[in-house]
Amino acid sequence: MMARRGAGDGEGKSEYKPVLGLSEDGESPESRLDWRERVAMVVAGTVFEQPEPEDLIELTVIVPARNEQDCLGDCLRSLVNQSEEIFTLGKDWELVVVDDNSTDRTAEIAHGFAGVTVMQAGKLEPGWTGKANAVWAAAKGSRGRRLLFTDADTVHEPGDLRRAIHEAERNKVGVLSYSPRQIVSGFAQRSLMPLVFCELALAYPTAKVSDPAERIAAANGQFLLIEREAYRKLGGHASVADKVLEDVQLAFLAKRRKIGLRFRYAEDALAARMYRSTGAMIEGWTKNLVLLFDNALILAFWRALDFFLLFGLPILAYELWNSRLAFKSLGWLTAGWILALLWVRTVVRFYARVAKSTFPFTDCAITPLGLPLFVVLLYRSWFQHRILKRVNWKGREYKGQ
Repeated sequence: MMARRGAGDGEGKSEYKPVLGLSEDGESPESRLDWRERVAMVVAGTVFEQPEPEDLIELTVIVPARNEQDCLGDCLRSLVNQSEEIFTLGKDWELVVVDDNSTDRTAEIAHGFAGVTVMQAGKLEPGWTGKANAVWAAAKGSRGRRLLFTDADTVHEPGDLRRAIHEAERNKVGVLSYSPRQIVSGFAQRSLMPLVFCELALAYPTAKVSDPAERIAAANGQFLLIEREAYRKLGGHASVADKVLEDVQLAFLAKRRKIGLRFRYAEDALAARMYRSTGAMIEGWTKNLVLLFDNALILAFWRALDFFLLFGLPILAYELWNSRLAFKSLGWLTAGWILALLWVRTVVRFYARVAKSTFPFTDCAITPLGLPLFVVLLYRSWFQHRILKRVNWKGREYKGQ
């Protein structure tokens, strides 16, 4: 998911020396080094299981999976197909599926792919979310110079793993995150999802997110590539163990500790189907929305106003034109035309906003009908996090944040 604007991290003066060339006080001699040279300058920490592998491989891909039998097969097929002569699965990179206590065929499906390592997440200790616990179990024993955390509901384009590694190296960042093209189905998803993603795009412009001088941080756990030593400096997922949006918190830490963060929309790299039912979508956005938008209730008010203007103004204008609200006069006819012009302006403004979601035209066209659900979910997310102080996700209850 994307993240909200950060404040100070409250850590005081840090002794951290950047490994990827983004220093706090201008450019240092280390900032001109290649990341492989900087890795050698960093003392081994306690994030990874010791001893460290003598020969690191290029990449470790970690896929946490909890009851994902409907989508895991497509995800693993797209990942296994990334293997080629110069980038061989099992030799140059590894693929690990972490079964998070699934009760369906998730583990069986994962075992059906040659070259895929399947492991159990282990016991979920208090203070940990299920996803953080699962990926942490795999990350501690990983052998890659970079770690890619990607969700089971993603489908990767051919060659996207190698291209992502090159992009991270080219931009000298420790964390690279992609926002995938979203696959939606059904009226509720098609009318709601563009509304959510246009708000995210407006609140967190990717240029600002990727600018180390800006405090805005964003990441999407559906594709989160982290250089090994950067992951060590972030403290791994143990540092965000209790966070519902662990990807958000890692993005904050990357910005605050000057590790380097790059975030962009990447329809060229992968697609994702976040939710496979309306119920799952409602549960998911209830968990996320108030954490993504500090002003969730204010946002709900403005989107409710949009709904009234889009559907109420034409009705009122029609009534005025037909003089059903008062005696017929030029003044009432003029008022009707003013309302009509105001409605046209509202429509243009609304669709210009929704277009930033990058969803197809047909999905954007029906978004006015999704406004009531968006308003309800914003309020519901606020109520569960702030009043009830608990949220549910995939059969588990977490403390509101």
